[in-house]
Amino acid sequence: MQEINTYLITGAGSGLGKGVALGLASQGRRVIAAVETEDQAAELSREAAEKEIKLLIEKLDITEASDRERAFSWDVDVLINNAGINLGGALVDIPEDFLRRQFEVNVFGTILLSQGFAKQMARRRRGRIIIVSSIYGLAADPLMGAYGASKHALEAFGISLARELQEFGVEVQLINPGPYLTGFNDRAFESWKDWQDNPEERLFDYEKLAFPYPQFDPEGAIRDMISIVLEENGKFRNIVPKAMTPIARQMQKSPWKRTSDKGLHTKDATVTRSLEMEPARKPSEAIKSKIKDIFSTRD
Repeated sequence: MQEINTYLITGAGSGLGKGVALGLASQGRRVIAAVETEDQAAELSREAAEKEIKLLIEKLDITEASDRERAFSWDVDVLINNAGINLGGALVDIPEDFLRRQFEVNVFGTILLSQGFAKQMARRRRGRIIIVSSIYGLAADPLMGAYGASKHALEAFGISLARELQEFGVEVQLINPGPYLTGFNDRAFESWKDWQDNPEERLFDYEKLAFPYPQFDPEGAIRDMISIVLEENGKFRNIVPKAMTPIARQMQKSPWKRTSDKGLHTKDATVTRSLEMEPARKPSEAIKSKIKDIFSTRD
């Protein structure tokens, strides 16, 4: 197999994407770190310089056709579709423009960017496309329905794309991270502050809600994601951390057990936890011992 030369990672301006981009580049890999804004580009450039890491930084908004067309001129061996947003809130309350934005970024931007690079890779008969989905691509919870739905769509996209491209020698993989303390999840539960709606018509009081799960140290996820990216002939679906794999499977089974009248007139356990959870909370040792129960709880 020809040696892989260039990695393009989108959403490299913050969180796990930034960590993976810097981590790959620190190992001497040729990395194109794509960020959404010029401010992110400047910040990442400063951080890379401080760490003496050689990194090619490009501005790429995956929802902009002109940005995508410019990106297609880059020579890319591995595309890591990491860019994404999380606009939290109950499905009955989230305004239409926020729902559309959730899918424009996570689904349409990712698919349209992948299309162009997939055709290039298919013609060369080599290449890899990695889609960073989420644990919520395999399960759904209240208050994160829009985000989960967008990741469910990416799961279907990844499965179909993998089977379509297999005859052309192009590998497709999914990475499904659990919740990590990068600010991503906590910002999701503040997106309501930008809604242009009538607060009195909302079913939920978002000032009282927080991300309903403990969050892990992101350094572990960054290491795991880099290992997956660098591994040839790896698994199609990759849960990060691996310890959450049986939990993810259990979460998938939950809807099969639910009846139509389940929980009527009772508050869902996840909503209750959202009311009780402090923002940006790391798991204590006591919570770690009960982590399986917390993540697999379904009313």
